[in-house]
Amino acid sequence: MLASHTQGTVFNIQKFSLHDGPGIRTIVFLKGCYLSCKWCSNPESQKFKPSVFFEKEKCIGCGKCAASCPQQAISLETRSRIDHQKCVGCGTCTEICPTGALTLSGKTMTVKEVLDEVCKDEVHYRRSNGGLTLSGGEPLAQPDFVEALLKEAKSRGLHTAMETTGIASNEVLNRIIPLLDVVLLDIKTFYRNQHEKYTGLPNDVVLANALTISKLAKQVSVRVPLIPNFNSDEQSIKAIAMFATHMDNVARLHLLPYHNFGQSKYNLLGVDYYCDGFKTPPNKEVDRYKKIVESVGIECVIGG
Repeated sequence: MLASHTQGTVFNIQKFSLHDGPGIRTIVFLKGCYLSCKWCSNPESQKFKPSVFFEKEKCIGCGKCAASCPQQAISLETRSRIDHQKCVGCGTCTEICPTGALTLSGKTMTVKEVLDEVCKDEVHYRRSNGGLTLSGGEPLAQPDFVEALLKEAKSRGLHTAMETTGIASNEVLNRIIPLLDVVLLDIKTFYRNQHEKYTGLPNDVVLANALTISKLAKQVSVRVPLIPNFNSDEQSIKAIAMFATHMDNVARLHLLPYHNFGQSKYNLLGVDYYCDGFKTPPNKEVDRYKKIVESVGIECVIGG
């Protein structure tokens, strides 16, 4: 198979982003993640298969979806309508729904299809020193697709960045990290048990791979989501900042204050939102964390 025909599962292509790398960027969001962070803004990204969203307000209860589902994964009696354990993401129900109450998030695309879409805005990348950013989900969870995508992107002259937790084998890291101009590396906490409680996995691989990635990468931006009751405290931020001083090629550390922009997606999936009621940390608190990071000699940016 030609590299340009390599396929992956994409759930969104977001244009004209001013975050997730320098300049104006297009962000390609890939399905699949090894973590299940309780605050995740894209809960539909956690599964590798396409996900079906259900908007209760649009449903007229006609039952066509349940009758058409080959997996018998739909019931009019349940909150989400969809049994996501049975659902394979075929999209049959979304095609037959007369009101658009059911929609599919995620589709198979080739490298060529993705980059043809991304390159429609290449004039903006040239003017702003922007480019392509891969996000998710966890892009490294689709390594063959990501490698082919990045190689083709470089052949088209695109600046490349990737947001990642760094969870992958050393073989995958060695294939992919050198193809990136910037790695946006998430480090959520330095503490193993805390990481496992709130993301589903301990952080042994995350921290070990952070050191490996920083040696392979041209430039690393460490990104820390500030989550109340998790890591939004001085001890947690100092621990991450001190760890980052042992990494190579770290340009800066970004503090990303909590927001609930993805909360509505949990309703669409029929899942309770763990962080309901959480508040964005106040500016004074975030500024205090910024000073902690700067005190160890690392440039700190709030947001982005």
